[in-house]
Amino acid sequence: MSSRPLGVVAVSPHLDDAVFSAGGTLARLAAAGHDVLVLTVFTGSVAAPSGFALACQTDKGLAPDVDYMALRRDEDDAALARLGVRGAHLGLLEAPHRGYHSPAALFAGRHDGDDVAGAVADAIREHVAGADLVLAPQAVGDHVDHQVVTAVVAGLVDADRTAWWRDTPYAVRHPDARGAPEVGGTDVAVDVGAVLDAKSEAAGAYVTQVGFQFGGPEHVAPVLADLARREGRHIRPGRPVEVFRAGAQARALIGTLEP
Repeated sequence: MSSRPLGVVAVSPHLDDAVFSAGGTLARLAAAGHDVLVLTVFTGSVAAPSGFALACQTDKGLAPDVDYMALRRDEDDAALARLGVRGAHLGLLEAPHRGYHSPAALFAGRHDGDDVAGAVADAIREHVAGADLVLAPQAVGDHVDHQVVTAVVAGLVDADRTAWWRDTPYAVRHPDARGAPEVGGTDVAVDVGAVLDAKSEAAGAYVTQVGFQFGGPEHVAPVLADLARREGRHIRPGRPVEVFRAGAQARALIGTLEP
């Protein structure tokens, strides 16, 4: 175990990504006494959403006048509290509010006029500058918001102290995907067997999302448990894990979480 508490920052594109993808590791880091902060980037409300952006909430059974992102921020607060970690919402707008007008557009690459990366860098720069360990998405699944966050983190944080998580539930759908070209390092696994229940309970706090992402609240725990066991088949067979691609310092820090 490290001789001092670590400063850990997880940079999450959306209000659920860090928990779905790395919730077990976040819980273990917090339980070990480290200061864990989850920065969620795209969390801003829009007063009168329309078109595809509005459909993103009405297709989940929410009325047009509901502040969808406020609901999601409350869900995130509950989820992070369950894991024992801190959170901060940075207030930038999700892709449907930045000119991505269809589900297909979210996965077809960044628009030339989408200059949100600069605002993302400004919002996270001070937080990640002094962190011992920075966790961020590999951009498995190619969602444009994940691609932006991955590229910005890669540009701001030296590779040695970065660990990249496998975006979930995209990793369920694309088990062999390797993520964005900016992602480097060597695979390392964190045993999450002792915290799978806590991760599943935290993931279940995202009530507006679990139907769309997992097929219903009853499927959250089994899907996450099955993924955790499959992810470790080449690194730690038979154990439920979360797998990261990480630089040398990040691997050493994650290695302090060995059971």
